[in-house]
Amino acid sequence: MVFSSPVFLFLFLPLVLLVVLVLRDRKQQNVALLVASLFFYSWGEGAYLLLMLALVLVNYLCALARERWATGSSSVIIAVVLNLGALLWFKYANFLVASLNVVLAKVGAEPLHLDPVHLPIGVSFFIFQGLSYVIDVHRGQASAQGSPGTVALYISLFPQLIAGPIVRYRDVAEQIGSRSLSPPLFASGIRRFVVGLAKKVLIADQVARIAEPIFSLSSTELSPAVAWLGLVAYAVQIYFDFSGYSDMAIGLGRMFGFRFLENFNRPYIALSIREFWQRWHISLSSWFRDYLYIPLGGNRRGPIRTYLNLFIVFFLTGLWHGASWNFVVWGLMHGLFMVFERAGLGKLLARSPKPLAGAYTLLIVLLAWVFFRVENITEAWHYVLALFDTSVHSDLSYDPLQFITRTTGLAMLLGVLGSMNVHEWIARVVRINASGDRIGPGLRGGIEVVGIAVLMLLVGMEVSSSTFSPFIYFRF
Repeated sequence: MVFSSPVFLFLFLPLVLLVVLVLRDRKQQNVALLVASLFFYSWGEGAYLLLMLALVLVNYLCALARERWATGSSSVIIAVVLNLGALLWFKYANFLVASLNVVLAKVGAEPLHLDPVHLPIGVSFFIFQGLSYVIDVHRGQASAQGSPGTVALYISLFPQLIAGPIVRYRDVAEQIGSRSLSPPLFASGIRRFVVGLAKKVLIADQVARIAEPIFSLSSTELSPAVAWLGLVAYAVQIYFDFSGYSDMAIGLGRMFGFRFLENFNRPYIALSIREFWQRWHISLSSWFRDYLYIPLGGNRRGPIRTYLNLFIVFFLTGLWHGASWNFVVWGLMHGLFMVFERAGLGKLLARSPKPLAGAYTLLIVLLAWVFFRVENITEAWHYVLALFDTSVHSDLSYDPLQFITRTTGLAMLLGVLGSMNVHEWIARVVRINASGDRIGPGLRGGIEVVGIAVLMLLVGMEVSSSTFSPFIYFRF
């Protein structure tokens, strides 16, 4: 059940909102949200709900033991081992066996056999949230929760359960017990949810119709123009897909009184790879910074150790996204340029014209997306070569215009413009009327209501006529 599905939009969400809004007692609201969240997850994953509940119990007991029974680091170590053990098994077991079999084949040994292990939706997200809870309690940055139901609600809350953002317990601990459901916050949640839904359905899903057929072509069928079109379309797709989901999660949270932190800040306008990661998937990059990079020593132990720490972080960042070597390559590409920027390139970029720094950053990000999108590393490399191959292919029969329709072309244009700062310029223009006076809040509010209504109408029309389209980040 995804946020853009009719079942969620017109049945599940209205019912949950109705129940929560009717209930006045905060504890009763929390129970209703917990039941709804567990049902939401079990709808798609069935028995794997037991895995999440088992890890909730582990994290609850280990945090409680650390704070109340002074177990020192032992309870934290147990929590880390069990959480990461579950992640390794469900997400990486098949990958590790396949990689090991390549080595065994080279030495003439018998290969290992392992039946495919199912990857539960959102396992990376709820495991990282559970780990942050236990570690924050261990560090004294949060208090252990006495109620297992509260820990379960924090980890399983359906708006951010299966694709983030990764919410820290210390950021929402107080809200779980004493949040307020105000009309302005509820209205802002609706606006944010509808905008995120429109980003997903009207832009990401549309430009996917450009990217997917292009990436399905062989390298010999790709001209540079077609290859660049597919790559830019994919960059727009993944940004609007994932940031759209984050917008919906933040909006849903507001409808229930929660204030989640932002997860995206127009990453494609970044002027360095370092800045890109300050704007892209902020909850993940800050998680790795706080729970891995800084504990490893950060930049406090000299340049060589700093570079090594960066490579470790981005190796694991890539691996977090998927059990495949192409994700590792993607992560290490970002890590390599982070090292270059730390070694001096960053200072050069700071003195360079902004368009030049922006072009450098966007080029690296786009080239890295090839390895993120194409699972086979050899095919990914051939795609990169096709971006710059100006030779004429004998069997080339594709023109860029073959992959663009009026609808997908408009979505592509809006996606590119929406990735930049264009909306801020439009907002400044909209606030000024013909006489030069600023538009009053009443008229501006009316314009917003009409705009949201139009977006919801367009989304409804698209959802009712389109096929199932899951979010890209569900598989992570």
